[in-house]
Amino acid sequence: MLSMNMETDAQLAVRAVQAGAAVVRDMYGTSPERFAKSGGDFATAADLAAEKAILDVLRTARPDDAVTGEESGRTGADGAERRWLVDPLCGTLNYAVKTMLVAVNVALRDGSGITAAASADPFSGEVFWTDGERARLRRGGTGGADEALVPSSGSRLVDVNLDPPFPNAPDFRAVGLLAAPEFAEHFRPRVVSSTLAVAWVAAGRRAAYVTDGRLRDSVHFAAGIALCEAAGCVVTGIHGGPPHTGAGGLVVAADRETHDLLLEMIRNQVPAGR
Repeated sequence: MLSMNMETDAQLAVRAVQAGAAVVRDMYGTSPERFAKSGGDFATAADLAAEKAILDVLRTARPDDAVTGEESGRTGADGAERRWLVDPLCGTLNYAVKTMLVAVNVALRDGSGITAAASADPFSGEVFWTDGERARLRRGGTGGADEALVPSSGSRLVDVNLDPPFPNAPDFRAVGLLAAPEFAEHFRPRVVSSTLAVAWVAAGRRAAYVTDGRLRDSVHFAAGIALCEAAGCVVTGIHGGPPHTGAGGLVVAADRETHDLLLEMIRNQVPAGR
């Protein structure tokens, strides 16, 4: 077994999300205290405790790395080559109202790309992880067996993020995508309100995921995007360009056909001449 000093970045990401997931699971149903944030958002005591558990793991193993935590902000040099992106509880509102649709996300940006990432479901015990080349699912804790993530559009289920901000409105509104007649013809909408659904695309449980927003170095989305890219999904911005370019946003699909259908629906939202 590797010592902590020999632990790979991907192994560390898995261990970190498992530490955060254990806190989230243990505090579930306890009505944790809420702390107001800007824009009507809030964190709970579980967010804070899970982030602390994750940061303790990362800082012990990689004391020289920079970190961006959703709740604690940025630490380390602004131009650090290695920066961990930590989202301790994605789906806080779900969690606060006792809905088990949440994720714990950790990703490492090394240079210009994400080289290791993990996303945990605290309640199933599943961890979706990547070392930047492979995408795997681990079940049953640290000693669990890993299996390859295999995307599939067979479910025809598409998750659409309806939460603000909407930087590309009025040209693109996620809710408008749901109203398109051709969407109902080809797909069935879902709104999970957690980036757990992005990992589900990599795992073949969703055909696609669509969101607006500026997502570069996003603590919420970095892990899921890396998982989908490593699994072989089609991953672009909302207008089909490389992720984090142009208008931004995200369209991640299990295959090219699904992706092209969604892009065509998005293009049809933009008024002629714009």
